[in-house]
Amino acid sequence: MDRPLRVIQWTTGNIGRRSLHAILGRPDLELVGVYAHGAEKVGRDAAELCGWPAPTGVRATNDVTALLALGADACCYNPLWPSIDELCALLEAGVNVCSSAAWITGGKQSPSDLDRVRKACERGGTSIFGSGAHPGLTNTVGMVLSGACERVDEIRITESVDCSTYESAETQTAMGFSQPPDTPGLGESVRRESEVFAESAAMMADAIGVTLDRLTFDVEFTAATGDSDLGFMTIPAGTVGGVLGYHRGWVGDRNVVSVGFNWVMGEHTVPPKPLAHGHVIQVFGVPNMRTVLHCLPPQDWTEGFMDLGMIYTAMPVTNAVPAVVAAPPGIVTLADLPPITGRVRR
Repeated sequence: MDRPLRVIQWTTGNIGRRSLHAILGRPDLELVGVYAHGAEKVGRDAAELCGWPAPTGVRATNDVTALLALGADACCYNPLWPSIDELCALLEAGVNVCSSAAWITGGKQSPSDLDRVRKACERGGTSIFGSGAHPGLTNTVGMVLSGACERVDEIRITESVDCSTYESAETQTAMGFSQPPDTPGLGESVRRESEVFAESAAMMADAIGVTLDRLTFDVEFTAATGDSDLGFMTIPAGTVGGVLGYHRGWVGDRNVVSVGFNWVMGEHTVPPKPLAHGHVIQVFGVPNMRTVLHCLPPQDWTEGFMDLGMIYTAMPVTNAVPAVVAAPPGIVTLADLPPITGRVRR
């Protein structure tokens, strides 16, 4: 295109503010609107909400009608959970959606909601893309590694993170932390909370040419050996301080894709996490392929590791905007798009 793509930033929480900052730094993107979920952010300049050094003149609003009337090309949509009503409103208005919310294929949505999204894409001539709750980069790497194999038996991705600085007690409790390991229904709670990982597994299965017969989930809890006070919540000794879970896709009795997480909280979890803030990506087959992605700070980094992780999560979505705008209408995934790349800031 001969002009920057016009972009709306939807929410400015942990992920959204990183996306907002990145939009402002790309000359091929123009920020035209910001949706604020919290009333305290309405009316504030976008720069103030993301730490940009100069005022932008774009102020946050909760007026959805006004945002839809802006004629934006795309929206970086970063709530924790997607709203089908919001997604359909954006798509029908001609706004392509790039999401870090719990959306990859739409597979966890009800058939009626998924049909609504598809029809909204048709009416608006738009596409929706989601990289999921963990960086879509890991799925891309898994699929690329499989390209070096004559035979692929399984792709396995394990996210390994110390979540102690992610200050969301509600989310962490739902993931099992601070609960007795034998709490009834705890495994099912973790499965529901991490269900987008199952969509990631299904998407990769499709990319390597298999149709899954079923998806399963398994989880192991590690009890903390001492008390940890994290400020926003406590992890008492004997309660869950570590969670290792996998969403697995099967063809017959063969496990062909696995996407999982090894998360810890607090200082008293044994065994320790095998990798600090990163992903282990393996392809089993001929040959076996394995790589490790570490998310590491530059020398001048002054924020926490979790802040770095928020950038790592936001960027596969924000950087995908041009490719998603150019994609044909409908639901698109990493398997449909060209490689997503960042930009050198000028």
